[in-house]
Formats: sequence, C-alpha cells, structure tokens
Amino acid sequence: MSKAIHFLGSIGPAAALLIALAGAQSGAQAQTPAAPAAPAAPAGLEPETPFTHKLPPLSTRWGFIRGGWESGGTHIFDGDSGKMVGTVQTTRWSDMALDPAGKAIYVAETIWSRINRGTRQDYVAVYDPTTMALLAEITLPGRLIIGAMKNNFVISDDGKTGFVYNFSPAASVNVVDLEKRKLARVVELPGCASLVPVAGVGFSALCSDGTLATVALAGKAPVITHSQPFFKAAEDPIFDSHVHDRGKGEVLLLTYTGQLRTARLGATPTIGEAWSLQAAAGLRPGDTRPLDINWLPGGRQLMALHRKSGTAYVLMHRGEYWTQKQGGEEIWVVDVAARTVKKRVPLKHEPTNIEVTQDDKPLIFLSGDGRNAWVMDATSFEQKHEIENAGGGLVTVLESR
Repeated sequence: MSKAIHFLGSIGPAAALLIALAGAQSGAQAQTPAAPAAPAAPAGLEPETPFTHKLPPLSTRWGFIRGGWESGGTHIFDGDSGKMVGTVQTTRWSDMALDPAGKAIYVAETIWSRINRGTRQDYVAVYDPTTMALLAEITLPGRLIIGAMKNNFVISDDGKTGFVYNFSPAASVNVVDLEKRKLARVVELPGCASLVPVAGVGFSALCSDGTLATVALAGKAPVITHSQPFFKAAEDPIFDSHVHDRGKGEVLLLTYTGQLRTARLGATPTIGEAWSLQAAAGLRPGDTRPLDINWLPGGRQLMALHRKSGTAYVLMHRGEYWTQKQGGEEIWVVDVAARTVKKRVPLKHEPTNIEVTQDDKPLIFLSGDGRNAWVMDATSFEQKHEIENAGGGLVTVLESR
C-alpha cells in the first residue's frame, strides 16, 4: 500500500487523477456483462395476424343473460352446450332489446362524462350481432335511469321502431326510427309504464289508474286512448314483466296475488277475464290478507311463454302478500287456453328470472341473485347445464320467425 502511494505522489497530482479515472473506467467495463445475443427465430414461425371472431346468426337456442345489478355485460350462452359464445356491452343503467329478425342488438343506456357526474348522455347503441361491433349511436333526449327492466325498451314487430321509456320529469316514451337511426318523436304518457308494441298502431302501456293506454302513431300527433280500468294498482298490482305474444297480438298479465289474464292488443284492446293460478292448481286463490301464507308468484322476470304451444312457465313460492320479489320454489306449467296448471316442477334453487326458447324443442333458462344460471328441458324438466358466474340478471331469447 505504501509503495502505491509513493508512486502516485512522485508523478504529480494531475497525472495521478488521469490514472485513477482510467482505472475506474477499466473496472467498470470489466464489471458490465455483455449484451445477450438475440435468440434465433424458430424455423417456420409466422407473425401474428389480428382478427375478429364472427358469430353465426343469432340462434333461438341462445340465452342472453344480464350480468346483474352490480356487474356489467350481457353474456350469450348456447343452451345446447352450456358454453358462452359472446358478450354484449351493457352497463348497469341500460336496457337491451333484440331485433325480432336477429339483424341487430340494441342497448338503451345512460352515461356521464365523469362516470357518475358531468355531462349526461342518453342514447341507443346499435351492435352488429355477428361481430358485436358498434354500428351506430342514436341520441335520445332522456330515458329512465334504471336498467334491467324487461319492458322499458321494446321493439316493434317489424323491427323498424324502438320504444324507450323515459321519466324526465314525468313519464314519456321516446319513439326511435331504427331504420333511419334517429329519434322520431317523444310521446308524453303520464302515469303509465311497462311498454308493449302494437302491430300497425304503435304501442301500449299499463297505467296507475288501472287502464291500458294505447298510443296510435299514424298521424302527425299521437292519439292516446285508455281502456276501462281492470285492475287496482294500489291493491293488487300487475307485474311489469308481462309477456308479449307477437304472433297472436296478445299480452299475458299477472298480478301479485296470482290473477292471470290475456289482453288482445289493437287500436281498441280487448281485456280478458282474470282467473286464479292457485285455483287452476286445485288450491285456494291468493289474496292480500296480512300474514296469510299461500303459493304466490314472485321474482324479477317471473313468467315466460312458449308462444307456439300456449304454455306459460311461472315462478311460484310460498309466502304472504308483498313477497313478490322472492325467487321461485317451483315452476308452474300453465296451459293458458285451458286455464289449467299442468305440472308443478320443484326447484333446487330459488331463481328470480325465467325465459323459454321459442323453438319446437324449447329450453328453459333460469338465473338469480347467486350469479349462476341453469338450462332445463322445457318438456322433461331435466337439468341440462348449470353455468357458474353466468350473470344472474334478466334473460332474453330470440323469437322464432
């Protein structure tokens, strides 16, 4: 050590500094590992090519299951295989509808520029059913900010017009031209909701005064008429998830106590007589008495109709009046024309949503708050699939043409 110090001192400070810097650089170069050589490309490896997967035409065997209240997206499942085939972009505050011919998927939604604040935007998004690509956005003046309501957004039988329920500040309906992709008009409809299209006329809606409103759209101004009152909304309301039979031009209506009736739609609708589901099953009719336990309908989307056979499927549970949100303990299979309950099918779970495919060998889709879904044969009632994390929300199927 002393020899090294003596040597540096004898050559002067400037020369010593140069020698020290050179040594440091040499050490740094010695400690730096050499860059690894680039690996040779495997023989025959082709570069990746981006692509968009295309779905086949929408199938009547598919079930579109909403993600539920807190989960976004609507997942499409093949009822035969139980496999997911695609996803539609739907948010919590949206309503989805299918073109009756399967030519488009429509989503009515509301968003804000700052997620939960800022500039509000209301519109109908139009999606390609094979690529799920966004085709257009149709601006709306407003809509009711609540999603997952079956009859807030409905499509006319010919697929040309959409009806979007709104509440700003009173009830109204946005009539949307789906061919020209623009708003056609806004119809004020105070006190009414739960829409259903009426072929050749316009649309109808249930009203709080117990009537069915019908809106004719042929003229320059809409013409609104009301039926005679046929139910008491404050005593025995009608579920908003009524079922529409496009082929017959009818709507099936069910009350909280289990009173079922059929209304034939038209410029002047005909309201059918109500009859008790419980009495059709050999039980006493449901009523509104407190603490009275009976079999009652319940759920969010609690009734489905197989149009061709005229068979209704209703989720039923044991409870007292005002338990209308409770899931089903059984499916009651109803012959609507004969007014009879043909079969009662016990369920292992308590789903809140039910839908049936519209083909000759129908399937039942069930979902609920547990996020799982089930696919069942609508004739043998054998469970075909249990789909984990399917979504748990409303179920939509394509109507057969």
